Amino acid sequence: MASRFLDKARQVREGEELDVAALEKYLKTGPLEIEQFPKGHSNLTYLLRAGDKKMVLRRPPFGAKIKTAHDMSREYRILSALHGVYPKVPEPFLHCEDESVIGAPFYLMERVEGVILRGTNPPGELGLDAPTMRRLSESLIDGLAELHAVDVGKAGLSDYGRPEGYVERQVTGWTGRYFKAKTDEVPEVEEAAAWLEKNLQPESGAALIHGDYKYDNLVLDPSDLTRIIAVLDWEMATVGDPLMDLGVTLGYWIDPQDPDEHRMLPFGPTLLDGNLTRMELVERYAEKSGREVGKIVFHYVYALFKIAVIAQQIYKRFKEGHTKDQRFAMMIMGVNILGKTAVRAIEKDRIYDLG
Repeated sequence: MASRFLDKARQVREGEELDVAALEKYLKTGPLEIEQFPKGHSNLTYLLRAGDKKMVLRRPPFGAKIKTAHDMSREYRILSALHGVYPKVPEPFLHCEDESVIGAPFYLMERVEGVILRGTNPPGELGLDAPTMRRLSESLIDGLAELHAVDVGKAGLSDYGRPEGYVERQVTGWTGRYFKAKTDEVPEVEEAAAWLEKNLQPESGAALIHGDYKYDNLVLDPSDLTRIIAVLDWEMATVGDPLMDLGVTLGYWIDPQDPDEHRMLPFGPTLLDGNLTRMELVERYAEKSGREVGKIVFHYVYALFKIAVIAQQIYKRFKEGHTKDQRFAMMIMGVNILGKTAVRAIEKDRIYDLG
């Protein structure tokens, strides 16, 4: 039974503890038990238990200085706006901007229980055979098209984000973030940034976009692993160009024919038999959304570059001692691999057969 593999919280990591007494006083809940969800690389996620009641707390990472990337009020507003019009968001409960409580702003939301495919090779007992993975990968990309079809006006998000000029701002913004976080020489990442600036694509329209849509941000129904019951981690959500969002999903997608070093990246179970390929994802997205996908290699290279910058930011936090999470020690290797993959995609002018 897949219910045996429900996503579970664990002991809080060293250096990322919360002030339990302060939280109990602020929330007036009585005694709290606190655990941490282990796999997040950006905002930190904790499970709070107060008797029979379960809640999830989200806060910025310790030592983070990129306020726009860890804005709890933005994330809380997105969840609050979408809760009534989009069925796959957890219900938000409370937003606290008082940093004196736990040292940073935070918010609380409902605990959605389900299966999250966090690892590259999930347990075989889950039954993720080729037909199941085929349907699940179709559900994933259909879900992205569904998200991009959300009526932002009905959600009260018409004034959210700045869709005009979104593509250019993303390229210049992530380029600036890279150089602020730079620790090592990775010429391929800088080459990708320069190529993106010179090859900016026209806007394809405006839609609600997630910004980090991939397997390990999806909660699956334990009784039917091909059904998505919730989408998590809305910290990068905004109203912008949906093809940039599609690009990010492609950036986290690894095909069997990719180079060995690229297939080493821990991007979830996209290599399991049955998964759609990157190109098949694009084709199905175009069919389901009715959108023209244009020069999708641009959006793919953008995604590889963006993910490399995020990894670089995390690595810098680790190198400066702001986190002791040993997973982050190897992030610089990921930056190098992603840079090389981006350059190969540029040279071949496609998103497939990059070996």
